[in-house]
Amino acid sequence: MPGFEIVTHVMAPPERVFDISLDVDVHAASMAGSSEKAVGGVTTGGLKLGDTVTWRARHFGIRRRMTSTISAYDRPGHFVDEQVSGPFKHWYHAHHFQPYDQGGTAMRDVIEFAAPLGPLGRIAEMLALRHYMPKLIRVRNQHIKQVAEATLAAD
Repeated sequence: MPGFEIVTHVMAPPERVFDISLDVDVHAASMAGSSEKAVGGVTTGGLKLGDTVTWRARHFGIRRRMTSTISAYDRPGHFVDEQVSGPFKHWYHAHHFQPYDQGGTAMRDVIEFAAPLGPLGRIAEMLALRHYMPKLIRVRNQHIKQVAEATLAAD
């Protein structure tokens, strides 16, 4: 099963980065390039353990929906979101937040995913998803970093 890890350093405390990472509005803004929008479940504000959200987005020119749930939650150390229904055969995204440097946070994303459709899905994983998914998470993380650091500077 394909997977990857991305570490992003944010000059804001783990509590702030954790909360911003669970904010539906921040996530939607970070994914503006794919017109991602919350259309079901929790559609605005922060998520907590057991919450679900249904996202509608356009990827590869195709409109898709994905419903995910927050299946683990230990503020400010980590949370997990997992697909309940949607385009993947399997989607698991663990978010880890560790104190880093002087007041900063090392935000580590650990993602496992599998495309549906057996051998055709594995071809899609090799040709597109293994490159596309990390890029998407990096874009998201840069937005979270900007929001967390700007919010901190404003305090």
